[in-house]
Amino acid sequence: MRARIAPKIKLQKHIADRLLLAVDLAGTFVFAVGGAMAGIRSHLDVFGVMVVSFASAAGGGIIRDLLIGAVPPASIRDRRYALAAFAGGAVVFFLHRYVGEIPYPMMIGFDAAGLALVAVSGAAKALDHKIDPFMSVLLGAISGSGGGTIRDVLLTHVPAILRVDVYAVAALAGAGVMVAGIQRGLPRNVMMGVGFAVCFLLRVVSVWRHWNLPTVSGP
Repeated sequence: MRARIAPKIKLQKHIADRLLLAVDLAGTFVFAVGGAMAGIRSHLDVFGVMVVSFASAAGGGIIRDLLIGAVPPASIRDRRYALAAFAGGAVVFFLHRYVGEIPYPMMIGFDAAGLALVAVSGAAKALDHKIDPFMSVLLGAISGSGGGTIRDVLLTHVPAILRVDVYAVAALAGAGVMVAGIQRGLPRNVMMGVGFAVCFLLRVVSVWRHWNLPTVSGP
């Protein structure tokens, strides 16, 4: 019986690992596109655009991996992350005329998809490293928003997550739903999909409805 169960468990782990890698790489590419567009709006040259693309795409994951002790970080250890980031930057730089014509709602959708992908994959990776569930949720949000924060600092902007829309909160919500479901024994892959949907929808609806977190008004 054990001889039959072991290969099944190994196959399930392999599938889960491949899914996590695919989600991570997809999020990396999408964030790289957003970073490249921000770089072009700031009139950077091709090298600057590539630097900002990589920082946007990999920054959050690098911070997460350093915090959970997964060193060297996956974005440094596995060249596929860098290739995905530079591919996103190159697509925007060399096809900017066409990328710039993409409607704003669609760009928000791409950004929300990238945020959701990275948030759920970041929280899942933290759980794999036996991090406390609550902290795994926070690490999911850091994975999703860290790259954008680094991008804004490089471009001398106040980080967007501190001043506009429901961004990091959407990442927290998606990661939180996913982790809560996994802790209750629900299928991991299903909960990753649910967490993605929660983060994506919250981000898109917040932009559509102009939701923002409370601020202090006055002098």
